[in-house]
Amino acid sequence: MVFKRLLGSLGVGGPTVDTVLDPGAALPGGALTGQVHLKGGNADFDIDHITLELVARVEAEHEHGESEGAVAFERFTVGGGFRLGEGEHRSVPFRVSLPWETPVTELHGQPLGIVLGVRTELAVSGAKDKGDLDPLAVRPLPAQEAVLEALGQLGFGFKSADLELGRIGGTGQQLPFYQEIELTPAPQYAHQLNELEVTFLAGPGGLEVVLEADKRGGLFTAGHDALTRFTVSHDAAQDWNTLVDGWIRQLVEHRAPYGAPTSYGYGDPYAGHGHYGHDDHHGTHHRSGPGMGTAIAAGAAGLAVGVVGGLVAAEVVDEVGDFFEDEGEEED
Repeated sequence: MVFKRLLGSLGVGGPTVDTVLDPGAALPGGALTGQVHLKGGNADFDIDHITLELVARVEAEHEHGESEGAVAFERFTVGGGFRLGEGEHRSVPFRVSLPWETPVTELHGQPLGIVLGVRTELAVSGAKDKGDLDPLAVRPLPAQEAVLEALGQLGFGFKSADLELGRIGGTGQQLPFYQEIELTPAPQYAHQLNELEVTFLAGPGGLEVVLEADKRGGLFTAGHDALTRFTVSHDAAQDWNTLVDGWIRQLVEHRAPYGAPTSYGYGDPYAGHGHYGHDDHHGTHHRSGPGMGTAIAAGAAGLAVGVVGGLVAAEVVDEVGDFFEDEGEEED
């Protein structure tokens, strides 16, 4: 998707910017490439810098309920320090590395309802202006995809996905938010679980998988949340179905101590980080529900498992485009 915008801070006659991302979905921790195309205005202008800003739509809980907003989580300066002549056309190629914890927006080419964007900031002759958001697509890392594939083959169904403002205590989380993928329970666990939430925290050394279960109550016990985490290396060769099913069994049967990491493939780099749980800036645990624009319209019974045993989204509620348009209007 291409965006073009006249620099509002410079008025009519200023340069225009047209940022184009290279085709295809990027990978967390991988390269994001493209070009920033500039067209000179009706005079010469000094281009101080060209900066790309990664933005995500994030949900936040507060005392008045829940709200959504745009959170910038990375910035890259990709050019600048030159004069753009009157009417001159110039292209500035860029190649930057996405953060390892960049959320996944699609699976098997199907959107999950997560909204990410790239916004271009142009500083010209001391004035700054931000362009509209250009949507960013991110596909899962091989280990992330393998875990989701295994969950799909075990019978779990995709429900929704969202981004939650806050941090997961006891982990090496770097971003100010985390992604939750919410799943309906597999038939063999339906009597024990209402819902399963999966969070991936990737890093250069491997992948941490955080599992949270909304457990059903029994005759003499109340329902409650159970939470644990596991680690795998990026190149781990596993029987993923057996491995992931073992994780679920540990979670529902409480065989693992609360918050105790189980390592598969490399040592736990996050040991000693204190209490393990979901912590927001108020220090309270919060659970996500299907956020505005993130619910997947898959029918009352939930989403059936689809292509190659994976989790295939049906129809995403169409608010992605609206979000980008709203952000552009706010900039105006």
